Amino acid sequence: MVTNSEYAEKAVALKRSGHNCCQAVTAALADQNDVSAQTLSQLSAGFCAGMGNMEATCGALIGAVMTAGLKTEGVRTLGAAKRISENFKARSGALSCAELKGASTGVVLCPCDDCVRNAVLAYEDVIGIT
Repeated sequence: MVTNSEYAEKAVALKRSGHNCCQAVTAALADQNDVSAQTLSQLSAGFCAGMGNMEATCGALIGAVMTAGLKTEGVRTLGAAKRISENFKARSGALSCAELKGASTGVVLCPCDDCVRNAVLAYEDVIGIT
């Protein structure tokens, strides 16, 4: 069984190897659902630089919430998404890619590697790893 820190570090390694933030999280957590790695990669491909190209939610967080939806089979997923988001924000300092990267302030709150790590850890805290 892989521990949460191993999943988090796997996600960071995937990010560093060319996956976008969302893809890195969904790929690292791929064994938590029955969807193929290829399908997860395709599904999460559009969330690089967050949703809307840094305009909204961090892609890593989106990946964690996508995985939660698969894991919960859509049952009580909204509450889980809220808790994952709150956990992520407490770890990272914000929810939007632009804020995290300091687009308007010049102050980076959380580098991508840490966002990916924090998204996996938030998922693990709320959903658990099985």
